[in-house]
Amino acid sequence: VVIASRKIEACEEVAREVEKMGRRALPIAAHVGKWEDNDKLADAAYKQFGHVDILVNNAGMSPLAPSLVETTEALFDKVIDINFKGPFRLSSLVGEKMMAGNGGVIILLSSTASFLPMPHTIPYGGAKAAINAMTVALAKLYGPKIRVNCICPGPFLTDVSTAWRDDKAAEQRLGLRRFGNPNEIVGTALYLASDASSYVTGQVIRVDGGSW
Repeated sequence: VVIASRKIEACEEVAREVEKMGRRALPIAAHVGKWEDNDKLADAAYKQFGHVDILVNNAGMSPLAPSLVETTEALFDKVIDINFKGPFRLSSLVGEKMMAGNGGVIILLSSTASFLPMPHTIPYGGAKAAINAMTVALAKLYGPKIRVNCICPGPFLTDVSTAWRDDKAAEQRLGLRRFGNPNEIVGTALYLASDASSYVTGQVIRVDGGSW
């Protein structure tokens, strides 16, 4: 298992948990918003293990500006780099190697902001909408050797939820009347990574508690 993040300490912690299960793990510090870091990440993974069976592009960020006109070019570029440019580059690199080998699975992460955009999240929602489009395009490009699908999460109680986790009105607008817990997205990821989804590709699957 290859674990990549900007914070190597977090990667190393996860790697230790993986190794306790009797598996090999490679923690790597990488900033997926930087083109060259994706190249280094792919090279390191193939050098260490020789192949990649499953790629999960789950890096993301959603910083907000006070208003649209106050959105700086630096902030806009940062949001696009992390949420779209990085997954595009890494999927392209690994996808090419998968095609030359035994195939594999690519899983991308989007957001309900791609379907339900709000005025203050236009850069983020736009980047995630691009992920949805890329999912379909890559599935067409890489089939039948590689299945490419996308998980589209709604509001989950993660580290980035501190700004809205106490918004009871927003919670009640969801079909399930509550925000999601991180473990509730695991089943969808396992389904898409496994042969249980052997006839599924090019799909954007919403895991959002009923967000409309």
